[in-house]
Amino acid sequence: MEEFKTIAIFNYTFEIVVLKHRLEQEKIQYYFENETMSSIAPFYSNAVGGIKLKIHPTNFEKVKEILDNLNNNLKIV
Repeated sequence: MEEFKTIAIFNYTFEIVVLKHRLEQEKIQYYFENETMSSIAPFYSNAVGGIKLKIHPTNFEKVKEILDNLNNNLKIV
């Protein structure tokens, strides 16, 4: 997984729930660095650099499209 690159960074674990589902639907390999630490101690998220979405560079465009779509269609009230 050394070739995986960071495409997005999140602060809280609740921000990645829908994204995980979409990535699994598309069968895109991914992992979230620092997810466990952020779920155990949420206030440490900034200290460890946030929850980093890591993907293979060949999936960059597809994941960027998914992220843009989620940003445009999910509104938190």
